[in-house]
Amino acid sequence: MSTKPPRILIIGAGSRGRVYGRCTIQSSNGVVVTVCEPDDYKREEYVRTFIWSDRKRPPPEGSAFADWHDFIEWEVCRRQREAAGEKDVPEGVDAAFICVRDEIHHDVVVALAPLNLHIMCEKPLATTLDDCVSIYRAMAPLQPTKVFSVGHVLRYSPHNMMLRKLLLEDQAIGEILSVVHTEPVGFWHFAHSYVRGNWRKESTTAPSLLTKSCHDIDIILWLLCSPARPDSDEPPHIPSEVTSTGSLQFFKKSRKPKAAGSATNCLSCAAEPDCIYSSRRIYESARHQGLETKNTRWPMSVVLPDIESFGGDIERARPELLRTLAEDYDASTPQSVIDARNWFGRCVFESDNDVCDEQVVTIKWDEDPLPSAQNTYPDAVGNRGAKQATFHMIAQTKRQCHRFTYIYGTTGEIYADSRTITVEDFKTGTQKVYHPKLESLGHGGGDHGITRQFILAVDRVKNHGWAAPRAQREFIGCSLEEIIRSHAMVFAAEEARTGRKFIDWKSWWDEKVGTI
Repeated sequence: MSTKPPRILIIGAGSRGRVYGRCTIQSSNGVVVTVCEPDDYKREEYVRTFIWSDRKRPPPEGSAFADWHDFIEWEVCRRQREAAGEKDVPEGVDAAFICVRDEIHHDVVVALAPLNLHIMCEKPLATTLDDCVSIYRAMAPLQPTKVFSVGHVLRYSPHNMMLRKLLLEDQAIGEILSVVHTEPVGFWHFAHSYVRGNWRKESTTAPSLLTKSCHDIDIILWLLCSPARPDSDEPPHIPSEVTSTGSLQFFKKSRKPKAAGSATNCLSCAAEPDCIYSSRRIYESARHQGLETKNTRWPMSVVLPDIESFGGDIERARPELLRTLAEDYDASTPQSVIDARNWFGRCVFESDNDVCDEQVVTIKWDEDPLPSAQNTYPDAVGNRGAKQATFHMIAQTKRQCHRFTYIYGTTGEIYADSRTITVEDFKTGTQKVYHPKLESLGHGGGDHGITRQFILAVDRVKNHGWAAPRAQREFIGCSLEEIIRSHAMVFAAEEARTGRKFIDWKSWWDEKVGTI
């Protein structure tokens, strides 16, 4: 343990902000000291839970801000006070977790850059390619002294770390030829987040491939594009082309049951008792993770942000929940009002959602062998031979984000399902099953993993004299360039889908991104 643990700022006290606060306390030596959150209840509850539990005394100066702009103004002033030799100036923060809504990630990161903090930004990095590149240009000059991470938590789950080791270091199935990776979102989870919730419209957020599945595109590139070791001088194996198909297939008015008639809200719908997307079934009953399960975390904390204030009393909370679910809009409601919030009682077939509920992305690589002097593999192409990856995102599944992957190699194949990894060896005819440690249910331990690794990197720079690039390589394990590349692949796939074409990756990159 370091004598001066990293001091952490959380910007956004929603679901992800609470996850990173909890993981900081449970899995690192970091100390959460400041939160920025506009909602009074969320902000005060966050301070009580993660920063200052003593209700008899007020929290220290600088513990909470309603607006992240206010924090920046305060921090600039704090540094001036410190430089002037003023006594009793609060200690500053070392690092920030950015957990605000996706569409303002860019503004927050760029505004924080002059403060020279270590930054972990929740995924996606930004909602447009231009904003992603802008973040790169803002953060690149800080790389010699500061680490940067993005919330691609799947890289940090014990399951995926073992999978990558088996594939790239142990070469358990020889060289990779093909990957088929599926993200089953879950029928009611998709309805919650992408039909009724924050990420339902491209115009207010971004395509679902970015907001939900940039994790998965990143994992594919991590396995097939990035060198086996972060400290390797080997260049990445850059893809050659990408194609994509997909659409909003199910959650639209043409699929609405006739028995529902003209109802637009579950609480006034005759078909509600038999509908699997009923808001009462999802949020009130014990069938999923609703009120009657006494769950106070996601998704209930999203639907009813002050659910913990009811102290576990279901009957006290029920009227407030039903009032929230009864809220609706009609033709007279201004679009700005509709767009500004979630509508968790709205009929899923009458919502204003437009993001894909099914999509397939295919990425191809051509042979790109290293010069013979650098090639230590048994054949001429090594791990840079022709290969392909197919990604499938589907909403209507029982599985909820428990991804599964088939990987086919030159000497074997692997099936991985987020819990186990099964290796079939063609040479020996044997099967071996691995059971990686499941640290937590949060992305298979990835939430704890990314938090731990980021704060370890910050700690090494702050307390142990490490250069930031070394900490970036050894603990973050992902460069700023890799972050931009995986996001760019999402935008290229979306252009391929909407334009019904295939994208030549190199020419697209040169045109859209250029030299970074």
